[in-house]
Amino acid sequence: MNSSPNQLYAAIDLGSNSFHMLVVRVVAGSVQVLAKIKRKVRLASGLDTQNQLSEEAMIRGWDCLRLFAERLQDIPAKNIRIVGTATLRVAANVEQFIATAEQILDHPIQIITGEQEAETIYQGVAHTSSGSGNQLVIDIGGASTELIVGQQYEPHILHSLNMGCVLFRERYFAGGQLQQSNFDAAISAAEALVAPLVVDYCAYGWQRCVGASGTVQALQEVLLAQGYDERITLPKLQQMMAQAVACGQLQALNIVGLSEERKPVFVSGLAILIALFRKFGIEQMTTSGGALREGIVYEMLGEQRQENVRQRTLAGLKQQFRIDQPHATRVSELALALCQQVAAPWQLEDIELNELLASAAQLNEIGLLIGYQNAQQHAKYIIENATLPGFSNSQKLLLASLLGQYQGPLDSACYEQLTGIEPTTAMRLTRLLRLAIIFCGRRQDSSVPELILTAEGETLSLQLSQPWLNSHPLVSSELQQEACYTLKIGGELKLTAATGS
Repeated sequence: MNSSPNQLYAAIDLGSNSFHMLVVRVVAGSVQVLAKIKRKVRLASGLDTQNQLSEEAMIRGWDCLRLFAERLQDIPAKNIRIVGTATLRVAANVEQFIATAEQILDHPIQIITGEQEAETIYQGVAHTSSGSGNQLVIDIGGASTELIVGQQYEPHILHSLNMGCVLFRERYFAGGQLQQSNFDAAISAAEALVAPLVVDYCAYGWQRCVGASGTVQALQEVLLAQGYDERITLPKLQQMMAQAVACGQLQALNIVGLSEERKPVFVSGLAILIALFRKFGIEQMTTSGGALREGIVYEMLGEQRQENVRQRTLAGLKQQFRIDQPHATRVSELALALCQQVAAPWQLEDIELNELLASAAQLNEIGLLIGYQNAQQHAKYIIENATLPGFSNSQKLLLASLLGQYQGPLDSACYEQLTGIEPTTAMRLTRLLRLAIIFCGRRQDSSVPELILTAEGETLSLQLSQPWLNSHPLVSSELQQEACYTLKIGGELKLTAATGS
């Protein structure tokens, strides 16, 4: 990337529900977020039947932009991009709004098409999430919904539909009634709009579905607050709908985990999402770390399109925390080699699990910059609180748990709160990571022995040559200590000496 590490970039999204500003800089090859500023403007609510924006709505927008303008003063003009979306696309008097807005910001505003919005959203998701195969990306905005199927950084098919949480609230929940009939009408309308796309989208197919909107983020917060995991499914959506209907009135909407800010458009966004799940046969959805604003930033940066998101994140962390990179690679390679030897009996063939194990191995020394004492607690804290593009929230928490137990006594209870992975699987990954760290202790490739690892149940059997064990008494002692730690969590580590060099 050619940008100066001290150069700032700003992306502003003039959305139909909210205005957003994202300010970033590039640090150690990664994009570091410096500020996220969001204001509920409800621009779409200001459209009348003739698509005229009301004076009140425009004033709300201008007032918000005056706040943004203060932050833009210190950012080079070439590093600023401001876009308008669905409501500004259709507003008959958009020139009036834009003229004053550009004076306030002292910067031009681009009104992008629905297709441009969809492609930029996809880039934001692609640069902040990770996964193999095709992905279906869904973004429910205030006045439009974008649907994209793509792989890595390339969208294959994309559309922008004229439905959003603000528009559907005005059409189907305007009286504030939360009855099943309101939901049925909204869901039917959304299904009718989506129906012409289903055949083409399903022909491409996808391995995962990612949500990139405030509606999806709000739903995930509700699910976690109510004790569920973060994966959104149709049964969970239907349960949320039942909770909303039980409240009777929008003013009385009281769902555990739902913020006051999101309440006015939650039910309409929920109805649209239910329709999408039904028509596309979506099994589950996760949330993305980025969307339109992040896509704008990466379009400005322009040079990271073909880089793996996770590898970029890991490289930035290793540089930022001064990790010994050759050693990190050594630990990672050995952890993966051990994993491959026991992959079948321990059910660790999944590529995603292998990548997460390798990531934890590369970051095993991240806490040392703070201090050797309690280094693993430092590592756990850093990962839990860092922004990690390419890792979902559940993956980040798994990384933090692995790094929190890379040495010392084991605690199986720390995995009980993880989502998307069985505690037994998480503990198995931890045990492999710990063995790799023990054998790489001398920090030399030549000191890593040939070894054979087998697994049966929770018992690991490790075979090493007797001459190597004789010449490495410290490692032998550490392995014996590891066997003691393992027994306390219901596992076993057996060490077998073989003849030979």
